[in-house]
Parts: sequence; C-alpha cells; structure tokens
Amino acid sequence: MDKNVVLVVFAKILVPFILLFALYVQFHGDFGPGGGFQAGVIFATGIILYALVQGVDRAMAVMPPAVLKPMMAIGVLLYGGVGIASMLLGGHFLDYGFLAHDPIHGQHYGILIIELGVGITVAAVMMVIFYAFMGEQN
Repeated sequence: MDKNVVLVVFAKILVPFILLFALYVQFHGDFGPGGGFQAGVIFATGIILYALVQGVDRAMAVMPPAVLKPMMAIGVLLYGGVGIASMLLGGHFLDYGFLAHDPIHGQHYGILIIELGVGITVAAVMMVIFYAFMGEQN
C-alpha cells in the first residue's frame, strides 16, 4: 500500500485527540450532551482512522478481535449489573438511588457505570463490524 505522508502525519496527530475527546464525551455525558453511545462511536472512529491510514494489521495489533469480543459482553454485563445491584439493594431494576448512601450520589454512580457499559459495547461492536467488512475475522 502506497502511503500518503500527509495522511499519515495528520492521522498520527489526530488519533490521540479523537480518543481523548471520546473520553471527554464519555465522562461528561451525565452533565451535558453526550454519553456512552456517542463516546463509543468516537472511540471506534479513532481506531478505524488509524486502521485506514496505517493498515488493518497494525490496528488489529492495537485492538485485536480476541479482545473486542469479551469487551462487548463486559459492557452489557456492566449495564445489567447496575440493574441487578440496585435490585439487590432494595430498589427496582435500574433504580440508581439505592446504589449509594444518598440518592443523588446513587444516580450519579449508576448513570456513570451505565454509560461506561454502553460506550465499551458500542466501541467494540463498531470495531468488530469494521474488521468484518475489511475481511479480517478472527
């Protein structure tokens, strides 16, 4: 593959900022626009940009499919685990108020963990789909 030097340089500059912005969107999602879904898409986009510029093999070295498949399950388990934990603590499924001593803190913790689970799952699923379209299945 003949690499364009300008693309490679700009991708090396942009990818870390894209991943950092994904973290910002992830952890700022309960205070403003954004959240897990948007952060997962942004994070996956950064890895996909890296794959398009550097090659899918190098991207798979950074994010191998063997890691992505458990990440999909871990994200869903985080989401469901918050619901189960709130039920075990005396509330209803996804009743975040029971997750801490104060309902306000419980709401904050619950939303943070839920959004983290969604972000992990969305990022992993998008990268697995990209790898499948590129013909790199594992």
